[in-house]
Amino acid sequence: MSLEFTNFQLFFLILRKKKKKKKKTLKNNTAMNSLSNCTAPPCFFNHRKTGRLHSNRRRIGDGHIQLLFTDNRKLSRSIGSPLLRRRSCIRAMASQIKEAENGAPAAAQNAIPVRIVALVGEGSVSPLKSTPWYDVMLHTAKKLKYVDEEYEMVVYTDNSCRAKDEATRQLKTSLSRSDVLIIIAVTNQESAQWIQTNSKTTPNIICFDSSPTLTNKLGGSLVQTKTSIESLFTKLPLPQFEKLKESEQVVGSVLEAWDRQNSDDIKFCLLVIVNAYIKPVSVLQNLRAKGFSTLQCMAQNCGPQILNCLLDPNCRKALQCLNKCSPIDQVCNYQCIASYESPQLEEFSLCVLQKHNCLDLDAKIPNLPRVAPLASFRGEPLDQETAEDLFIGWLGINNSDWSWRVVAGQNPAYDQFPCQYQLFYRGKAKGSFWYEPVFQVKTIEGDLVWRRRKYRVKRGKASGTFHFSVLDNGVVSNEFWTIVDVCDDLSWGLFHYHGAARVAGQSYTGAVLVSLNGLYPDESQRDRLIAALDKCGIKEWELFDVDNCSCLNPPLGLPEGSSLHYKIKVEENV
Repeated sequence: MSLEFTNFQLFFLILRKKKKKKKKTLKNNTAMNSLSNCTAPPCFFNHRKTGRLHSNRRRIGDGHIQLLFTDNRKLSRSIGSPLLRRRSCIRAMASQIKEAENGAPAAAQNAIPVRIVALVGEGSVSPLKSTPWYDVMLHTAKKLKYVDEEYEMVVYTDNSCRAKDEATRQLKTSLSRSDVLIIIAVTNQESAQWIQTNSKTTPNIICFDSSPTLTNKLGGSLVQTKTSIESLFTKLPLPQFEKLKESEQVVGSVLEAWDRQNSDDIKFCLLVIVNAYIKPVSVLQNLRAKGFSTLQCMAQNCGPQILNCLLDPNCRKALQCLNKCSPIDQVCNYQCIASYESPQLEEFSLCVLQKHNCLDLDAKIPNLPRVAPLASFRGEPLDQETAEDLFIGWLGINNSDWSWRVVAGQNPAYDQFPCQYQLFYRGKAKGSFWYEPVFQVKTIEGDLVWRRRKYRVKRGKASGTFHFSVLDNGVVSNEFWTIVDVCDDLSWGLFHYHGAARVAGQSYTGAVLVSLNGLYPDESQRDRLIAALDKCGIKEWELFDVDNCSCLNPPLGLPEGSSLHYKIKVEENV
């Protein structure tokens, strides 16, 4: 059955459920409320306990909506399960009581440590600008702490497997208490045999570019990475079949992210495994289904917007594209959205997500890393008027039509687009300030198209910090930006941001290196640039170089009545 037919069928199912709403009995309404209000987070490790309400799912919209439905018998049995209601409600009540009594979330009171061991080949080199894998994984260990302080990752080279000294003893101890073992570029057969012998108690093992004798293990069970064993799955009892298929899905998400070869996706690989088999990961909350309440919310509030989206070719393509992405994969999802954005997609997301929050998500802007803003500029303490002028940059100087061009960025979802122009300016209204990025997108179908966004900018409490907000394809994103450094002659600058699309369940961080012409700073500035990146917890090898070729006819220009610099001056003809 084609995806188009499935989506139309789903829409009419929603409408039919809406018409029958008044005929529901009080008992069924009570059960429905129990399910929507007291459902435990359904990560992979507890899906089987909740009656598998999500056995048939479609992800829709830029919030990666999962529409969950099944046949009436399964739905009724799941809703009526006393065990589900009892366990879920007790867990929710206990959480609320602890929050009220202790003034802190219950999750914080019952923090579960996650112990990860990374084992890399001695002398192995990563594809991240030829950085040694050992250094990459040490940095990843620090980045995991930004997600959860309870994550502990230790890094060894496979030389520790063969040394038979104190390092070997420490590695063996680490493996005996580890939850996850990630093996990278270990090809030595002696090391591989030692790992097999000493990692038997580790429940989750994932291998990359290593000896074929090393195997993946998830949830305590061996997992193949090839789909050729699918015929074997169909012969297994249903519980074993479902368990293996879930593991295959996790492996698929991990391998797809790994192949993108960037530091954020290395961290993402580990978080996916933790979320699936150890404990819920807050930044991956989109994996947690909301049950039939999602359908109910959409049917009651957004029927016309859903139908309009399904009837529009571009909006329908966006849904098809999103359906192929993991709901927690920001890179894949935003590529789909930027490729097929349309008024219908915006109206759909605005209704389902922004206005009615049918997924009941609430992503927060990350607090870490804490990045200090630039303290002074040209020998004077930085104030907010000067900070705004630094954002405005080259706009209006030497006939420049842009403030800055992005040289490189750190976030794989939002900073990697080619031909990025930044436009900062003061608006007509007193105190108003705006940011409009203009960038190219290579669509899924291979076309190059220009995109433009418009952010409202408000000053933060500290000079050099700002609050940004934008309506992006129907969903509001809020971001906190910091001016980390700008050279006195405006030859380059570094801006850092934390952000969240609250109702889409997405939180993120990133940084952009900017200059007038999109070229990398002079070698004489290297030490200063490295120091600025260190303030952000970023290594130079994490940056993506932006493709600034073939940037013909960008849609630039400012609204009438805009104004530019207040305080700083830039030499003409620099």
